[in-house]
Amino acid sequence: MAVYDLQEQEQIDALKAWWKQYRKLILLAVVAGALAFGAISGWIYHKNKQALAAGELYAQMETALNSGDKSRARDIAATLTAEYPRTGYAMLAALVGARVAVDIGDAAGAQARLRWLTDNAADDATRDLARLRLAALLLDEKKYPDALTLLETPHGAAWDALYANLKGDVLVAQGRADEARAAYQSAFDKSSAQNAFRALVRAKLDALGGTK
Repeated sequence: MAVYDLQEQEQIDALKAWWKQYRKLILLAVVAGALAFGAISGWIYHKNKQALAAGELYAQMETALNSGDKSRARDIAATLTAEYPRTGYAMLAALVGARVAVDIGDAAGAQARLRWLTDNAADDATRDLARLRLAALLLDEKKYPDALTLLETPHGAAWDALYANLKGDVLVAQGRADEARAAYQSAFDKSSAQNAFRALVRAKLDALGGTK
């Protein structure tokens, strides 16, 4: 899985860029939300109880991962998203669950976790990452139109290079070399000159006729 093994650092960098741009707005929204509901003690108690329970499950998932029990980690991730969908732990668990599902050959499970994130993620960056990874899985299954639909969905600018690169991969698989070259060129132009990811894109471009 190129999107997991060769591009994961680029995806993390995109998340960091998104957070840097919007963190003040997010923190203000969190504070405003806390103040708005601060007077409702029962609601706060319920939320705290949910967060604690979700946190315990997440810890169990990490323990399972550390011990090499990926099937159990996947199952705990599924429980977290089903029973505590509004917690931050559920969002993280869905990403981890998708990854371990891929590792153990459960493509359907991985897609289910990622589709859940595209519908339920609390922030745009996580949703954009979920779409990207889901598109990679669909490419592996030769579901090219579905993958392209995801990759052509509006997304944050921090993800432009990654989306364009994967779009090029899909177009190559379809035999659409000219369109793939344009997609790779876009990925090359929008990636950092110091980033190793750019070298990967350049190699793909060179195979199709070179960069501009």
